[in-house]
Amino acid sequence: MRANRISRARRQALTGLAAAGLALGGTAAAPAYAAHRAAAPAAAECSAAYRIEQKLSTGTTWRMCWRYDGNAGLVLEHVSYRPPGESRPIKVLNSARLAQIDVPYDDGSVEYSDLTGAGFAQGLSAMAPGECPGGTIRTVKVPNAWNPQHPNVDGLCTTTRSRGHAYRMQSDTGNKVYQAQGKDLLVYTVNKVGWYEYITEWRFQDDGTVNMNVGATGSLSPFDYDAGDGRGWPIGKGARAYATSHSHNVFWRLDFGLDGSSKDKVEQYDSVVSPPARGAQAPSNRTTRTKVTKELAGDAKNMRWWRVVSATGRNKDGHARSYEIVPGPSTKYPGHGFTKHDIYFTEYKACERFASDNLGNCGTGAGKSVDRWVNGQTLTHPVVWVNIGFHHIARDEDQQPMPVHWQGLSIAPRDVTAMNPLTPAALADQNGRVENGS
Repeated sequence: MRANRISRARRQALTGLAAAGLALGGTAAAPAYAAHRAAAPAAAECSAAYRIEQKLSTGTTWRMCWRYDGNAGLVLEHVSYRPPGESRPIKVLNSARLAQIDVPYDDGSVEYSDLTGAGFAQGLSAMAPGECPGGTIRTVKVPNAWNPQHPNVDGLCTTTRSRGHAYRMQSDTGNKVYQAQGKDLLVYTVNKVGWYEYITEWRFQDDGTVNMNVGATGSLSPFDYDAGDGRGWPIGKGARAYATSHSHNVFWRLDFGLDGSSKDKVEQYDSVVSPPARGAQAPSNRTTRTKVTKELAGDAKNMRWWRVVSATGRNKDGHARSYEIVPGPSTKYPGHGFTKHDIYFTEYKACERFASDNLGNCGTGAGKSVDRWVNGQTLTHPVVWVNIGFHHIARDEDQQPMPVHWQGLSIAPRDVTAMNPLTPAALADQNGRVENGS
């Protein structure tokens, strides 16, 4: 992977361009989007060319705008969700995007910031129709394209896919089974960086869940081999060709805007299990809530979770709408301050765009990574940064080509609707305690 990366000079030139000119946002969508945002109502934040709207067969509609940033690649904005039974869309996110892919090698020889230093956005790959089954491939204008004569790439797929059971429930009498097959909207790109090809996938489920994942595929670098000193794995015949191990520390940046307001609240929940009390049949479990009112560098822990709570919206039961953050499996990399924590909540600041190797100037002493921005500021407009790590120790099966290995997280609706948004009509009256079969 090292030998085929862009040169240091080219990286510096790219960074200079980014700092000086990528306020252009690096996107063809930016001019039209800016004009619309100033004057248009909330229902039309972007022009049709940059709008994604999909009504799934189960009745849920997802709507959002997209643009393409010169470093982060695909950015989704103004994301809303309208499940069956709701009179209007529910705003979920102001924006969502990748915030860094940090790649340090185990032998300490090299480390890459794939978004801000290795041309991630410029590596957008064209997709053939077979890579977007049943969907639409949109043309993306790539800012500062490696080939300025051909900046337009057919590289953004939007499609739908079945995910299996959304639910299944057998009635009390046993003569009726309620079941539904779930449907998802998928939005994804493929970006080539060196020998790796990253699939950046956003999956919007009909029940309101959003899954965001990065899948690394492509090839193992034919040049990155160590001397068999324990920092690699043999993938050639016998004890030969020790592919150098390395980490992929992927960050996402989520700016929630629940119910159209950025003044969301953050809460942390922790559960503690105690031995059985006298006379009890089982251990007891107490869950406590901590309001996160100031910036936080958080660590995942057994029976700990966080949610972002709407400051203005409630569901039909009168409960505050929120989204729970559900990190996927992660291998935490302790080599840097910014990778030592699993989640960060910071106060919104426009210049804080990337979790490490941040471009632009946030002011004297602000630092270039997200850990430096957690300084006790009160949260009035929280931004969520999630770090999911993967330690890649190669295996024989990684060649050739390399199977996709995924890492990512989900945000799951918690009290966004008063019941399961896909509840069948026959069960719509079963909200809360059901007594005497009613």
